[in-house]
Amino acid sequence: MAHPYDAYAELRTSSPVSFFEPTGQWLVARHADVNALLRDRRLGRSYLHTATHEAFGQQPEPEFQEPFWRVIRAGMLDVEPPVHTRLRRLVSKAFTPRMVESLRPRIRRIARELADGLVERGGGDLIAEVAEPLPVTVIAEMLGVPEEDRPLLRPWSADICGMYELSPSLEVQHTAVRAAREFGEYLRELSRARRDEPGDDLISALAQVVDAGDRLTEDELIGTCVLLLNAGHEATVNVTGNGWWSLFRNPAELARLREDRSLLPTAVEELMRWDTPLQMFERWVLEDVEVGGVPIPRGVEVALLFGSANRDPEVFRDPDLLDVGRVDNPHISFGAGIHFCLGAPLARIELIESFGALLDAKPELVEEPAWKPGYVIRGLQALRVTV
Repeated sequence: MAHPYDAYAELRTSSPVSFFEPTGQWLVARHADVNALLRDRRLGRSYLHTATHEAFGQQPEPEFQEPFWRVIRAGMLDVEPPVHTRLRRLVSKAFTPRMVESLRPRIRRIARELADGLVERGGGDLIAEVAEPLPVTVIAEMLGVPEEDRPLLRPWSADICGMYELSPSLEVQHTAVRAAREFGEYLRELSRARRDEPGDDLISALAQVVDAGDRLTEDELIGTCVLLLNAGHEATVNVTGNGWWSLFRNPAELARLREDRSLLPTAVEELMRWDTPLQMFERWVLEDVEVGGVPIPRGVEVALLFGSANRDPEVFRDPDLLDVGRVDNPHISFGAGIHFCLGAPLARIELIESFGALLDAKPELVEEPAWKPGYVIRGLQALRVTV
């Protein structure tokens, strides 16, 4: 868990496509294969647009999970075309590059305020005090969530994302269901209020989006907002925490970045590559495929190992070396194909402003951090620093 990269190197060399019995998945370790499968329409995030659970050879989900999947599958991440195409088109009309770029000054102010607070306290937990509040505040302001309700968002997001780990416990499953139900009910009330009295926020914009007479249903609007919070916040938190831990372990690169702030854009991309916040992404095989000469049958799941692909020496020169000035960096931390992260431009702005503000604060590591127990979503429990 603390260092999976040697295991990935062995997989890429000896078993780049292999069946892993404990999870019943085919592991795919090389960049070329992962990148190709993300774009291959013979695979999908879901199979329910082609067959029922039973017809696809899978067990139906337990009945108690229904509230969770009702919320999640109303967003675009866990659906396939034509539903995905329609949702992404509608959401993109509200979530425009111009709108995202207009947030930069506000994001910069929030990042500076959080970094200044860390300095005033003489240090603390960089994750809890800077990495987490920044994206939560930004997405809450974008959605128009009242300030007094914002402390609800981070726990809901963390609880929902627990379902994406490998073999989540029954307790984690029930917690995720409860969080999805509560968050869905909260957003339903908020979206109805914004339909009646639109404001200058993303929920209002999504509620008003119309394209050729088509609009988001209430469930789709809610599912989209849940996705924007979870996807637009969990990964950004972990890139910040993992990234600073990476820089502390590579002091020459940290010094290089402090001396030349023009490297911030390439540094952010490199930190996403070097210790990837989402180590694995799953796809269902909808038609028989062959990957690296290995046949994989319809009806099974492939585990695309992002963390391994991002260290592949066939693509990255000196892949185990952290290089904040790396220019040729086709990492796949944002995915690829039709499910490429819609929020990538926002994440990049948040990360550049966050790292810039914290570079001015000059944090120093207090103690070696511990990793959270999850594998799929990779992040630290805490990162204690002095300033």
